Amino acid sequence: MATLAPPRPSTTGRAPAAIPAARRPRLRTRALVPGIPAAVTLALGLWGITRRHSMWRDEAATWQVTHRSLGGIWHLLDEVDLVHGLYYVITHGLFALFGDSLYTLRVPSALAMAAAAALTASLGARLAGPWAGLSAGLAFALFPAVQQYAQEGRAYALVTAGAALATRLLVAALERPAPRWRWVAYALTVLAGALLNWFSLLVLPAHALSVALVRPGRTPVRRWAVSAAAAVGGALPLIAASRAQSFQVSWIRPLTWPTVLAIGLLIAVGCLCARVSHRRAGRISPVSIALPLLAVPQLALVLASLVQPVYLVRYVLYTQIGLALLLGLAACRAIRAVTSRRRTARPRLLLTTATGLAFTALLPVELHLRTPHSRVDDVLAAADQVARVARPSDAVLFIPAARRDTALVSPSKFTGLRDVALIESPGRSGTLKGEEGSPREIRASLRAVRRVVVVSDAARIAGRSLDPVRERTKLSVLREEFRIVSDVTVNGRRVAVYERADAR
Repeated sequence: MATLAPPRPSTTGRAPAAIPAARRPRLRTRALVPGIPAAVTLALGLWGITRRHSMWRDEAATWQVTHRSLGGIWHLLDEVDLVHGLYYVITHGLFALFGDSLYTLRVPSALAMAAAAALTASLGARLAGPWAGLSAGLAFALFPAVQQYAQEGRAYALVTAGAALATRLLVAALERPAPRWRWVAYALTVLAGALLNWFSLLVLPAHALSVALVRPGRTPVRRWAVSAAAAVGGALPLIAASRAQSFQVSWIRPLTWPTVLAIGLLIAVGCLCARVSHRRAGRISPVSIALPLLAVPQLALVLASLVQPVYLVRYVLYTQIGLALLLGLAACRAIRAVTSRRRTARPRLLLTTATGLAFTALLPVELHLRTPHSRVDDVLAAADQVARVARPSDAVLFIPAARRDTALVSPSKFTGLRDVALIESPGRSGTLKGEEGSPREIRASLRAVRRVVVVSDAARIAGRSLDPVRERTKLSVLREEFRIVSDVTVNGRRVAVYERADAR
């Protein structure tokens, strides 16, 4: 990092502006600024990436769908989970190339987050100089949410990388007259993010506000509008089709006041950091890019949740880029203040110390994120427990039916067990949990068995079932005609063994 020139003291109290083209940093500096945060993010992503050989329910959906043929995946998407279709196809190809393992499932997310960190640092450097960029990239790497989703087999890290790239392309296009290919690349990047998760389109209102604040002229505004419209138009078929599957988000709970306050606090922190930046003539203000990216998608999702609860942090994970950029500005301002007062202070030592202190302060959270207890449940631990308590002649029952993912992810642990409620497998039915018999059929099947292993949610996380009649029937028969002989809760899932009350 010796090639990073320290920020020069300022007598105006203003944050450093974007570096003019004639004074761009040397090649080595331009490589180090994105390279260091990318390396740190990747190292943190790979650290404990198997989470002690655990897998939670969302990853279990990825795992079981990815193992189907492309035809089987298409059959599923026609029924449910269309919004994740592109991600399933990508992961299917990766499994075919590298084999199925927790590494293959999660390493793409770690790589995507590393790319997002590099793009965040590059964006910060372009807007406010190398120290602001490096600080922003390191802040991004240390965010707990970034570390969490860097280790998950879902699409959110890829979406975050796409949002970072789209924002980087937008800034480059607004800074000077851009060739048309750059706007085409911007539209394709936004569209790719939308095909991975169409909530990523909320980046467009943020970019619209940024364009309005920058006021680049009529031609760039028109080109941005055309590019944004093209991205939305390309995603409209997916949006329209997935709306018919909106029951899949019916489990999301309404916003609570603690969540609203947490969102407000993050935006307030961003606004406080924004005070270090002042717009300069002919330059794009870092705040005009970062603050809308932090606030607009979150506020839009909050407003949408007033109609239908849809707010989840992971849906707007890419807003962390905006927060990181604003923190990078604040860190750069702090470095300037210290170096202006103490001429012997070394900026790289200050930044390294601050990063180390932040890492140490967050260490308890970082350690927790790499344990099986950091997620709602652990499908693999539940499957292991089933293998310990089941006998070859036992039946198995899942309450609710979605907990069948325990068997779908680890079928070898259920060898010899008969699924008494299932009448059509998930693969054949094109569903995630299969088709179960009618309440009458389930009751009859349970009455024909002597011993049944029941896999369900732990009491603390049990939610509302999409099929309450069937689930009530299962519970009713168990309560009336069986007794519990074993009951273990393991990492968010309950595995209980029931015997008929008259069994000797």
